[in-house]
Amino acid sequence: MEKQFGYAGTILRVNLTTGRIDKIPTAQYADRFIGGRGMAAKIYWDLVPPDVDALDPRNCLIFVTGPVAGFAGLSGSRWQVCAKSPSTHPQYFSYSNLGGHWGAQLKFAGYDGLICEGAADKPVYIEINDGDVMIHDASRLWQKTAAEVIQAVKIDLGRHFRVVATGPSGDHQVAFAGLTADGDACGSSGMGAVMGSKKLKAIAVHGGGRIEAARPEKLSELVAYVRDLRKLKPGQLEKLMPEGSRLKREACFGCIGACTGRLVYTALDGTKGKSMCQSSVFYMRPAWKYHGRQTEVPFFANRICDAYGLDTMVVDSIIVLLQRCAKAGILTEENTGLPLSRIGSLEFIETLARMIAFREGIGDVLARGTTKAAEMIGNGAPELIADYLAIADHPPAYCPRMYISTGLFYAMEPRQPIQQLHAVSRLLLQWVSRQSGNQGSHVTSDLVRRISKTFWGSEEGCDFTTYAGKALAAKNIQDREYVKESLILCDFAWPVTDVGVADEGDHFGDPALESRIYSAVTGRDVDEAGLNALGERIFNLQRAILTREGHAGREADRIAEIFYTVPLKDAFLNPECLATGKNGEPVSRKGAVVDREQFEAMKTEYYNLRKWDAATGLQSKSRLEDVGLSDIVREMDSRFLVDT
Repeated sequence: MEKQFGYAGTILRVNLTTGRIDKIPTAQYADRFIGGRGMAAKIYWDLVPPDVDALDPRNCLIFVTGPVAGFAGLSGSRWQVCAKSPSTHPQYFSYSNLGGHWGAQLKFAGYDGLICEGAADKPVYIEINDGDVMIHDASRLWQKTAAEVIQAVKIDLGRHFRVVATGPSGDHQVAFAGLTADGDACGSSGMGAVMGSKKLKAIAVHGGGRIEAARPEKLSELVAYVRDLRKLKPGQLEKLMPEGSRLKREACFGCIGACTGRLVYTALDGTKGKSMCQSSVFYMRPAWKYHGRQTEVPFFANRICDAYGLDTMVVDSIIVLLQRCAKAGILTEENTGLPLSRIGSLEFIETLARMIAFREGIGDVLARGTTKAAEMIGNGAPELIADYLAIADHPPAYCPRMYISTGLFYAMEPRQPIQQLHAVSRLLLQWVSRQSGNQGSHVTSDLVRRISKTFWGSEEGCDFTTYAGKALAAKNIQDREYVKESLILCDFAWPVTDVGVADEGDHFGDPALESRIYSAVTGRDVDEAGLNALGERIFNLQRAILTREGHAGREADRIAEIFYTVPLKDAFLNPECLATGKNGEPVSRKGAVVDREQFEAMKTEYYNLRKWDAATGLQSKSRLEDVGLSDIVREMDSRFLVDT
């Protein structure tokens, strides 16, 4: 068989019902779908029937890396976990994205991916050690926290193993149970519940192999180039972690060095843990209100949720639901068993997390997710929380009231599409920083317009006073992001739209960099347009999966009602809601709502750009064939899910 550069060459398939272990050639999927999300989506299409429940043994839990995983200096060793999710409404194929070292170790062990199907009759964990695969009894680990499981497995096998595990929320199949791996790498979308339904408690991997690039000298040149583009400015790290902050960087395998947000905090009692993004701050507002000052409570709240295996975005919305229901007199400490008067305390978050994870009392209701819990509570609870939920029980982030094009991201995805949202928001937040007087920010209005024209398709894409250009921007961003999610490249470092390290120059990035890296790693000569075309194929494949599972085209391409009815009050790190307008002039989006008629017109334009049927939002047979998906057309046609 011809050697595949950039890949280990094999996908592992483990049937937990029978104990059978098989191996699938990666080449069966990689040529057409790259890796990562693309490869996982095609595996899912092939193996998981559309009517399967998320917690049915026939659902496959798919762990997958990309072709750039295992190479240093690219920030490309992220890994994805995909399956039908119990956390979406209704249940759909979904995904989560994790960092750290687990993915690289899986590849070094000789596998580009791992498919877990069936369900064991008792708790087990999988050991993958340089090609050897064993299934061990994990009964003693059942209902243990993820941290306890990781430590116990390392004692069993050795500290050199990397482990991903579930907490008790996964064991009890909490709808929004997540995964936790070494370094507190976390995955959401209810994948912990799927893992728990299979009686699979952990997966430990270790590999001594290495991955070869087709053109190693060219790759070395590109790695040096990327490091030069993404290196930190002098003093930038010191500003991020001032003396006495108790913060330290913790990089994932192969990190470029551009990520300044993945930090480890050491608490006053010596406890260490990741402090990053939403999970590090989700409990900050309640804790500040309760204590009246800054404390370490938010840090420990994060640790508690990771240990039990709970998605902090959903926990955030559940806390808001509880607060509002308590204020309305619907819920009390007596009828919930929760210390509602002490929301913001460590006692409250510990009690809440434990009750949800073990499905005790009201925890059994809350374990179904915020939306379903509100419905079960009744007495007006759904109306109380309606303005706080955007998708899959997650609060709105970078929403279309602020950035119009992001409405299409929300409408087309089963979960919060954070990578796509970041493609717009990160650039604009750097621009806002400069508008606020920070001359250290290199993002000017002219640079935003140039990036919009090159990466998004037109300068109108960044004029947030109009709906013009937003459909094209959404399509281009989606195609590029689906490539990124298949390679898989770190969201903090890619794409390189702008360069902030140079003292001179226009700070413009490099839109063709991913295609050059892909070609150097795999030996396949693909330019920027060709790579984005692969992204379009993968996006269309996921769309076909969702359609097969019941997503009814245009009718189902909806955004939350709050985006139409609740005026925008503030935005993350942008209290004045500033955005670029015509010619890059600053405008405030404060008070904005999405115009329903214009949003529908934008959807029509989007469908036309995708070459789907604009009236129904369904893909056409000819378009699926054009993007290289002729093999799925027959089933889509037999189910009347494509437009002729």
